[in-house]
Amino acid sequence: MGSRARVVFWSAAIVLLALLPPVVAALKEPFYLDLMRRVMIFAIAAISLNLILGYGGLVSFGHAAYLGIGGYAVGILAFYGVYSGWLQWPLAMGASALVALAIGAVSIRTSGIYFIMITLAFTQMLYFLGVSLEMFGGDDGMRIKTRSQFSGLVDLSDPVAFYYVVLVLMLASMYLVHRLVNSRFGMVLRAAKSNEARSRAIGFSPYLYRLAAFVIAGALCGLAGALLANHTAYITPDFMHWTRSGEIMFMVILGGIATGAGPLLGAAVLLVVESLLAGWTEHWQAILGPLLILSVIFFRRGLAGVLPGARDG
Repeated sequence: MGSRARVVFWSAAIVLLALLPPVVAALKEPFYLDLMRRVMIFAIAAISLNLILGYGGLVSFGHAAYLGIGGYAVGILAFYGVYSGWLQWPLAMGASALVALAIGAVSIRTSGIYFIMITLAFTQMLYFLGVSLEMFGGDDGMRIKTRSQFSGLVDLSDPVAFYYVVLVLMLASMYLVHRLVNSRFGMVLRAAKSNEARSRAIGFSPYLYRLAAFVIAGALCGLAGALLANHTAYITPDFMHWTRSGEIMFMVILGGIATGAGPLLGAAVLLVVESLLAGWTEHWQAILGPLLILSVIFFRRGLAGVLPGARDG
């Protein structure tokens, strides 16, 4: 029954997401296409965090660093006239993976509040580095004049084409994380989260598995950063601020930790409600805060725990 519900849920979700562009075109409401594309980009970032938070038990408050690195990789190359997405996006992922390797090599040796504070400190260091880069706009940020180009294969200046690119990449990210957490690698990662001492006793080193997961999560978030830079056509150090890390973490918690659909559900609800409230009143944050608190209180297993088939990761 659980397997059938999962198939029904994902089939319906994919069909609805695939049909959104023609529906939006018929209604002549392009705003919703941009909103859903933003939701899916942040869903990729949340999926990457869910790998280390949900399945690895690593509470990282520095995940937005990779979002910023991915964005700046696109922006800096564009600044120097390099618009090829075949170069920009792999560089965004590679640079994010390298930084994640450096941060993870230090932080994963700690645990608890020490891990949280180290990841937070690294993110703030990178944030202030972005602020100090006057050549690339500093605190004011930098506009990207041309989106990533893929040799005529796909035109990201076409909103519909860009939407489907993001959709495919989000589904691919979900599938990758699903395969990872259900593999031998994922079993060790989850076992270390459950009981680190027992994992060591049976001959597995949690450090290496956690570090590998940390690097993979960084690379995926770097991809989300590259997509976000193309979506906004603008780069700013705020991509890397610790509050952004908090938003991504809340998407995971709201949607459901250690679930396949949780990151997407959390990103969708948070960003859609935020957009609706912002259009209704300038004091939308005072309303959003209590709503989020209530959602955590009443949906303790996350939104994925409410929908049949969504909780299975």
